[in-house]
Amino acid sequence: MNWNNILDDKIEFSRSLYEKLAIVNPGVSELELYEFRYALEAMTPGNGWDSVVLESQNEIEQKVNQRDFFESIQLKPRDGNRLVLDPTIVKFTWMIFAGLVSGFYPVEWVCRHFYFDIRGFLFFHRTTYFTDSVQSYLGGAPLRCFEPRQRRFDREQAIGYKAFKEANRDVDEYFMDCVLSLARIHGKPILVGIAGPTAAGKTEIVARLHEKLIEAGQTVTTLEMDHFLTDREYREQQGIDSLGREALHFNLFLTCLEQLRMGRKVSTPRYDFVSATSSHDLEGHVKPGSAPLEVDPADIIFLEGNFPFLLAEVAGHVAIKVVYLTDDAVRMKRKWKRDMDYRKKYDREYFCNRYFREQFLMAESVYIPQMMTCDLVVDTTGGCVWASRQARQLLELGGLG
Repeated sequence: MNWNNILDDKIEFSRSLYEKLAIVNPGVSELELYEFRYALEAMTPGNGWDSVVLESQNEIEQKVNQRDFFESIQLKPRDGNRLVLDPTIVKFTWMIFAGLVSGFYPVEWVCRHFYFDIRGFLFFHRTTYFTDSVQSYLGGAPLRCFEPRQRRFDREQAIGYKAFKEANRDVDEYFMDCVLSLARIHGKPILVGIAGPTAAGKTEIVARLHEKLIEAGQTVTTLEMDHFLTDREYREQQGIDSLGREALHFNLFLTCLEQLRMGRKVSTPRYDFVSATSSHDLEGHVKPGSAPLEVDPADIIFLEGNFPFLLAEVAGHVAIKVVYLTDDAVRMKRKWKRDMDYRKKYDREYFCNRYFREQFLMAESVYIPQMMTCDLVVDTTGGCVWASRQARQLLELGGLG
């Protein structure tokens, strides 16, 4: 059957696409073909597959490596009163579907640049975090590698933390030993910055580091930058991304940081991650009926968030800088379980629009710049710990090289 005939035959198109996508994402083979067709029907162009115009591989590669492409993605486009997927995202997935079935896009090329999320039934671009410059800064090779056990998630549609923790066990244990070794070199109190994308596992690894350090006789606390976010509605109305000074109660944050480093207890805002609202108004005052968080001083202060040492006013205070990474495709599966199934945090279309838009932009603006200045990078998907040349030397002296 030639390409034009396949386009005209919905049954043959879905069968062919099912077989190709099962190679791209092994989890597709866990679906019965009729289940697959349910999802495909909702993503079928109204004018049929023969209406899809395919761009060249080069055109697509150029597009998905430009900020303006991702900045053009709308978070809340509407069709009447209904929130919908951004049309660019839908057309992007249509192209890859049609290109796979026609053979215009080789499976190997698709897998190299994109990943298919079953629950969203969409293609997303693979973000490159370990650029040539990042690898050069980190010594050209990882400090230590372990078996990459996240491969067991290839067939999963969503990932809970227990399975995620078990898959990361070896790399996490080594990373925590590295933090303990570096902490012994610095005086007290010491500020440790843990950066990383959403659902990479930052909160959980900080909690485990707390336990390990307490066992070693240290007092520990955490200052979470996300709790200093202003209301999401305000940020979206003002066109403020969730990073930088403008997204935070920044002066209040600096005051709390300075007070903690002086050994004083502080009162911080409390951010509600379900309603996306702060306990404090824009002037930094507690809203009526809201309760702030109390943070005690400690020997080791963890600064957790997406960009704890991106800002110059903060970076100089951070003694140990860490970027904790998990690949986008795995984090997406974690977010389906955590944010959609448990927290019920987002509308589905907004959830997909935001994830598609933000991964490239955040990597370019936040994570890669911090990887170029940090001491340690934990790649949980690759099962590796990377270190800057200076941190590598210190760790080798401590027997962890």
